[in-house]
Amino acid sequence: MKQTRYFILFILFASCYSIKAQVDMKKGFHFLENGNFENAKTFFKDVLKESPNNVTAKICYGRALGLTGETKEAIAIFSTLLTNDSTNFEVQLNYAESLLWDTQFVKAKNYYRKLLKEKPENFNVLLGYANTLSNLKEFEEALFFINRAIEKSPKNNNALISRKYIRLGYANTLHTNQKSKKALEILNDNLRDFTLDKETLSLKATIHITNSQFKEAEEMYTLLATSEKDVITALNGLSLVAHFNKKEKKALEIASKALKKSESSEDILVIKNTKERYIQALIWNKKYRVASREIKQLYKKYPNEDWVFSLDATLQMYKSDFKKSISLYKKILKRNSSSFNGNLGITNAYFAKEEYDNAFLGIDRTLQLFPNQKDALGLQKKLNKKFIPFVKQTISYSTDNGDNSAYTANTFVKHPLSNKFSMNGSFVYRTTENRILNENADLLGFNIGFDYQIIPNLNFLSNIGINKVTSKANSYDQIEASFLLKTKLFRLHNLEVGFTKKLEDFNANLLGRKIINDNYFINYNINTTFNLGWYNQFYFTQLSDSNQRNLFFTSLYYNFSAIPTLKSGVNYQYISFKNQIPTIYFSPESFHNFEIFIELLKSEEEIKNKNWFYHFNAATGLQGIEDNRKQFTYRFQAKFGYKFSENLLINIFGKHTNIASATVAGFIFTEIGMHLKWYY
Repeated sequence: MKQTRYFILFILFASCYSIKAQVDMKKGFHFLENGNFENAKTFFKDVLKESPNNVTAKICYGRALGLTGETKEAIAIFSTLLTNDSTNFEVQLNYAESLLWDTQFVKAKNYYRKLLKEKPENFNVLLGYANTLSNLKEFEEALFFINRAIEKSPKNNNALISRKYIRLGYANTLHTNQKSKKALEILNDNLRDFTLDKETLSLKATIHITNSQFKEAEEMYTLLATSEKDVITALNGLSLVAHFNKKEKKALEIASKALKKSESSEDILVIKNTKERYIQALIWNKKYRVASREIKQLYKKYPNEDWVFSLDATLQMYKSDFKKSISLYKKILKRNSSSFNGNLGITNAYFAKEEYDNAFLGIDRTLQLFPNQKDALGLQKKLNKKFIPFVKQTISYSTDNGDNSAYTANTFVKHPLSNKFSMNGSFVYRTTENRILNENADLLGFNIGFDYQIIPNLNFLSNIGINKVTSKANSYDQIEASFLLKTKLFRLHNLEVGFTKKLEDFNANLLGRKIINDNYFINYNINTTFNLGWYNQFYFTQLSDSNQRNLFFTSLYYNFSAIPTLKSGVNYQYISFKNQIPTIYFSPESFHNFEIFIELLKSEEEIKNKNWFYHFNAATGLQGIEDNRKQFTYRFQAKFGYKFSENLLINIFGKHTNIASATVAGFIFTEIGMHLKWYY
């Protein structure tokens, strides 16, 4: 704690002047008073050569030793003096303070308590005891005793400065323990003593940022900008506020301004902090090449510093190179196992890489080192939620211009049993009818399955179940199944290979005919670090009526923003059937559909409790069925929901389209429904 710098440095001087010395020691006293401790040490060492029994010189020499880092030697001198005269109060005070210099805080606390019993109203004892408690992070009691000391000497600057740092420590602890309101009150007390104190304003800004009070944080940083150095610090803070406000371009503009101002600064720490914020802003704006170039320059200038490793690790995280990020964080932790950035960073990387066992160990270690730290608690909650059982309930109604209608209710439950294995089950009820043909059919389905992580980023999912169908034309039981292998071939490359056996349940007529689809499929998605994405899907389907279908879908898209997600692109779909059976289901020899789309998404994972989320998708284009004339197409999809808590959310959804599908041509289809998800 910084307040240790402001302990009473000269508590013995009154007595030093009153003691008759054999030599003139005013020059040595002057060295001590002005903080020139090395010269003071040399001076009093020379005095003791001439007068080895001079108690005053021994006390002053002991202080000079302690204040230049030779704390063990200082303790030895004061211990010897106490052996000779255990009642000398000035020696007692210096001995107590030497324990603080040597960071023996518990021993110092006990010794100050002894002095406090003897002289409970002594200013120096009260001040020393308060500072001792502060070093032990017993801030509430420290504040009580520092206030008592200030009552004895209201204008003592050292005491006022000590109280400032005690309040800062206390406020930071309260903030860590989610007691921000009281923390801010204590910091406001500081500002009454020290107007526009930069450390107090900086901590207030941090608390406001943590509480998403960005306007208040901006006010604090604006007040902080009272000097050229503080202007740079304030700009760095304002850049961070802009980032948390999702205004990444503004964050980079401010960081660039701070960087330019730092060119004339001689403060190494300010220069490093500003460079760090500038590179962070580049990363936030996905300017990875520029950020990488800047980091390479930092490695040349600072080849072995943790903050550079941390920047590089952050860049690799954004580029989804989690393996490299982990290796960089390991370098940090090897040198400093208690590094917050190292511990939380590597935990994030393990989580992203799906190394969940390591992620749980990492978050436990981080919270042991930094109890109640908000970012760590947030990651812990995110990690835990991955393995919390949940139930999803979906109810929907659909209709089309062929007078088909259907009601569907689907209950899905997932229950993780370990970090690698989870079970799931679902129950579905669907009733569909066609009023013109006077057909109807009911389906009751039940299936169970499991998800298993073979290794990180290689997962196997399977389900098997049975459907019971009742219709005018037919009643039967039918097994269905699905198997899926999900993996990452390369960084940013996602591959899914699978098989499904599925009953065609679009309408009552198809259910009555008991048409089974055996689908073999591949999904392949490529992302890039420059916002471009490419998704491909291929289905080969064998139908139970000896027909075959080929389906190919590809989508090239560009992400314009991350939160909320805004993307747009082009889609192309091709379908062909071996046999054409138009009287039963849509089965053209060739079908082409080309469309442009736009999508806006704010997912439930990105928002806080008691907030709205949404997903809108719209597209338009042309479709061609065999040699027929091209047809104009459109589709609209929307989802709008509310997150009541971490455990409960609900949304309504809808879909409207005229695009042909594998079952119906030349139709207009509409679906509406409600979806509920509950983590239990």
